[in-house]
Amino acid sequence: MISNLPGAAGLEQFGKYAQLLYQALRSSTEISTYRKNLFQEFVKVGYESIPIIFLVGIFTGAVLTLQTAYQLDTDIYPSTIIGSIVAQSIVIELAAVISALVLAGKVGARISTELGTMRVSEQIDALESMGFNSVSFLVVPRILAGLLMFPILYITAAVFGILGGITAGAVDGILPAAEFLEGARAFFFESDIIFGFIKSIVFGFVITSISCFKGYNAFGGAEGVGTATTQATVLSCIFVLLADFALAAILL
Repeated sequence: MISNLPGAAGLEQFGKYAQLLYQALRSSTEISTYRKNLFQEFVKVGYESIPIIFLVGIFTGAVLTLQTAYQLDTDIYPSTIIGSIVAQSIVIELAAVISALVLAGKVGARISTELGTMRVSEQIDALESMGFNSVSFLVVPRILAGLLMFPILYITAAVFGILGGITAGAVDGILPAAEFLEGARAFFFESDIIFGFIKSIVFGFVITSISCFKGYNAFGGAEGVGTATTQATVLSCIFVLLADFALAAILL
């Protein structure tokens, strides 16, 4: 039997995932169906995530500054190099990746739980029986919110990360804010921001699409919803890291 072959289950899941994405793409023109849900998702994905992104950015920048200063505790390099390393690390990598991993637990888990609960309680079946396109109504706004809001959250994380680095450097007496900014400007390239934007868009798509897929296809009652949520979070984190590697290999 084909279903018993090694890897067949994974191929079947990938096929269902691709089918859901195709249905979402076709349904994206039905704006009137998901307009209200889209604005609600903007709030849930974007606005409600700002506090955790604020904390992630501040402490990532602060810790990175302290660790960089510790590693470069020598007279060989000027102190401004700390600002260069911290700012570039945050803009190119950490603001996008760490934020995505955190949001996989916050946003991804919420999406998969919501859709999974609706699936096992037959609310999705009820929507379809009334003539609603459930993919357009439930899946499309969540994926679009991820695509549009994750870049904004990336910028937020990058800004607060650099501010956290500046604050940690000044408070700990490592280097003044002016020297930190001098080093940050010395190696600032617009392409780094563009690269971070691209990564945040891809991560937003990965997290929301996988979470929608797992929640939309959940089964088995409350236990099934919990399983779908766990799988969505774990898979989102794994594929965020894989996407990060692939984008670095292709674009850098």
